[in-house]
Amino acid sequence: MRDRHGEGDDVAAIGGRGTLEWVKSTAPVRSLAWQGDELVDAVGGRAWSTDGVERRTATDHGPGFDRSVVSPSGRYSVVHAERGTEALLLEGTHPLRALTRSPDHAEDYDYPVALGALRDGREILVHCPEEYNVLQIEDVVSGQRLTAGAREAKDVFHSRLSVSGDGRHLLVAGWVWHPYGIVEVFDLESALANPAVLDGRGVLPTQPGIDAEVESACWLDDDRLAVATGDEFLDEEGGASLGRRRIGVWSLSQHAWLHRSSVDFEVGTLLAGGGRVVSLHGHPRLIDVITGEVLAEWPEVKVSRRVGAFGVTHIPTPVAALRPDGTLLAVAQEERISLVRLPQSVGSADLPP
Repeated sequence: MRDRHGEGDDVAAIGGRGTLEWVKSTAPVRSLAWQGDELVDAVGGRAWSTDGVERRTATDHGPGFDRSVVSPSGRYSVVHAERGTEALLLEGTHPLRALTRSPDHAEDYDYPVALGALRDGREILVHCPEEYNVLQIEDVVSGQRLTAGAREAKDVFHSRLSVSGDGRHLLVAGWVWHPYGIVEVFDLESALANPAVLDGRGVLPTQPGIDAEVESACWLDDDRLAVATGDEFLDEEGGASLGRRRIGVWSLSQHAWLHRSSVDFEVGTLLAGGGRVVSLHGHPRLIDVITGEVLAEWPEVKVSRRVGAFGVTHIPTPVAALRPDGTLLAVAQEERISLVRLPQSVGSADLPP
């Protein structure tokens, strides 16, 4: 079931970089998510155990869909077209209802959708069903809109939505017309009480702000988020802000940057799990978000050189998933999946805040 760089061995030992395994796939892998110890492709209707056994879970949902998101419980998923307007909400393998988004520039940026759970346990769907700049929150089971009411949306293309693990906040890594990548965080309890909160600036302060274009952002835990910036900037870099080509760690509770580090590589897409962060651009890198140091990298595992949630259509977002405990990275390759067991030596990126 597995091979070593196509040579027939089970596991490739790569020293301080952990181990690398190849899991064979009977068809191209279009989405990946961890559900316990299994990898699931909700789009293609297949799953793999970590020892390489593939099984069919559902029928393929067709060529119109090429990405998916999965709820924290694993009960619900959304399959969608990354640069299209159509999506499908599933309970297990059973379709619940069709979804859509605004066609306005839909071909130019990633489909905005997330699944999460509120603090009271209700599972929610967050998306932009009518207008590109209006976030809506719905009850997954009933479809009831929880953010009905008057809105005064600002001109932001919302994308790469993510609900924090404790259900308190929504992370948005979208863009404004220039184009220019930005990051926003919204308080969900406030938004449910007053939906217009989702049209404001959110909880991130403008000072100390971010002076450079945001390329990627992800949750480190319920309180901290990692933000990566590129070369584009609006203002000259200030001493108290996150400037060009940096990775920063922001604490919501402390209202401050805990760490800001310069990087000399393109970060691309960020994934986090267990307090650890992986950068996907050309190939995976395990990053120490406190120092910006590359702790380990895997050039033999190829991924797309995608930057940001918008722009060129011929460079897709890498299909990859980091297990929630941060121990195992799965990356879709042609006709197989790379499984990287991350090195377990403790660096500063693994330490609590």
